[in-house]
Amino acid sequence: MNIPRTELPRVVIIGGGFAGISLARKLLHEEVQMVLLDRNNYHTFQPLLYQVSTSGLEPDSIAYPLRKVTRNSQKCFFRNAEVESIDAENNIIHSNIGELVYDYLVIATGSKTNFFGNESVEKNAMWMKTIPQALNIRSLILENLEQAVIETDPEKRKSLLNFVLVGAGPTGVELSGAIAGLRNNIVPKDYPDLNPAEMNIHLLEGLGRVLPPMSEKSSEKSQKFLEDLGVKIHLNTMVESYDGHLVTTNTDLALKTETLIWSAGVTGAPVKGLNASAMIEKANRYEVNAFNQINGYENIFAIGDIAVMQTEEYPKGHPMVAQPAIQQGKHLAKNLKKLINGEKLKPFDYFDKGSMATIGRNKAVVDIGKSTFGGFFAWFIWMFVHLWFLIGFRNRLVTFCNWVYNYINFDRAARLIIRPYKSNRENLETNQKKV
Repeated sequence: MNIPRTELPRVVIIGGGFAGISLARKLLHEEVQMVLLDRNNYHTFQPLLYQVSTSGLEPDSIAYPLRKVTRNSQKCFFRNAEVESIDAENNIIHSNIGELVYDYLVIATGSKTNFFGNESVEKNAMWMKTIPQALNIRSLILENLEQAVIETDPEKRKSLLNFVLVGAGPTGVELSGAIAGLRNNIVPKDYPDLNPAEMNIHLLEGLGRVLPPMSEKSSEKSQKFLEDLGVKIHLNTMVESYDGHLVTTNTDLALKTETLIWSAGVTGAPVKGLNASAMIEKANRYEVNAFNQINGYENIFAIGDIAVMQTEEYPKGHPMVAQPAIQQGKHLAKNLKKLINGEKLKPFDYFDKGSMATIGRNKAVVDIGKSTFGGFFAWFIWMFVHLWFLIGFRNRLVTFCNWVYNYINFDRAARLIIRPYKSNRENLETNQKKV
């Protein structure tokens, strides 16, 4: 990997998400050699991915170059690499660009989309976990609208204008609200020959309420906000199959659609090589102690979504959201310094700063402690918090200007089909026709 030899302890961080970047920033000026590895050369601010997919923001507004993290230190390095396995016995990681020896290894690989073994959905649904996937959704939404304008078959047009989202957690709620905003504010202006009433947004949730992780008050408010926007909510409804055209469920509900967006859950994204005892198999995540050390290893740590730290308050581990990842990254930086200096480690103590979700213009819900807020005030809090945690002054400025422009003009400036989307199923059908 062309990393200089050093007498300093080498800390290798796998993953440039919230956890990895939080740790890396704290280690910049410590007496260690730090190597940050990621398959992408940028950090993604995932809470705003849904705005990229619905034409509210361009992807460079929520992406931050990882080399900017390491450039101010001569002891810190970034490599654009995908780690393939870990040789814990010899303290070596193997990647697609070579091997690297470590003294301390931190796994911050985050999570990936969980389809719960449903192969038909995995094959045909739209994913939204990365920027390329968000751009695929944006292209598909706009392509469907363009196709619907010229479609003469009513059933085919209905299928093009049916948008089905699975999972009513924060991602599903925010995305369905954003698509409803697109229908209510953009479609009447851009597509005068298309009846917005033909465009339907269906939100499916397997449990009995939307936003299950949040309070019941927030759940009730968010459901009302969504229904006011025209989103059709189907609770206690689980998808059984999707062939690219028809969604079937565990109820009598069946929906014809060309767009099924899956936001029903995530699972860990571990790296091969560690003992099976280090994993919690059902969650596909590493079991860690109070110091984020992986079970059975003293010099290998896991932080963020990939880690399960079981406590009395959080028996299943901390929530798989940004705040635990950021806090664990900062805390581990202090503990690594203590470990190197032979000092006693301090256990991690999570401070819950609350939960929030936005449903649309002037509509959001926020849970802070036992208090719940909804409406414009909650929406303002949501905007402030997301701007604050965006990485980079430019990203904050560009995002803020976009939001102001959108708010004043009821507009989405990024509704561009830069790269047409074609699913694997469509590619297969095209090839079969050629044969």
